[in-house]
Amino acid sequence: MDRQRIDKWLWHARVVRTRTAAAGLVGGGLIRINGARIDAASRAVRIGDVVTIAFDTIKILKVTGFSERRGSATDATLLYEDLQVVAPVQQGNPTVEPEAATRRPNKRERRDIVRLKRPDNDH
Repeated sequence: MDRQRIDKWLWHARVVRTRTAAAGLVGGGLIRINGARIDAASRAVRIGDVVTIAFDTIKILKVTGFSERRGSATDATLLYEDLQVVAPVQQGNPTVEPEAATRRPNKRERRDIVRLKRPDNDH
């Protein structure tokens, strides 16, 4: 087997739960093969193709194999190589943290807080 339908491959690789969901992703334009947007669930994918999935988060997968039937999750990981590079956390990256309250807000400060949080903030 040197190629497989993209909807079957997405289902076998456990990217989606059903083939219908896979076809929906393809029909919605959320799947790209080698950078080209596809619109048919019957489009064939080959070993070495790069599949980009823009669902919730962007996944970039390189096709490394095919399967005759849907297997376990460990078998599914053999069908692709994840090309998503996670950027390392930079040392010394300042994060903004709220200051620890030293005391409870007084009445005026509480009113100001309520006024800021109110959705009908006209003033």
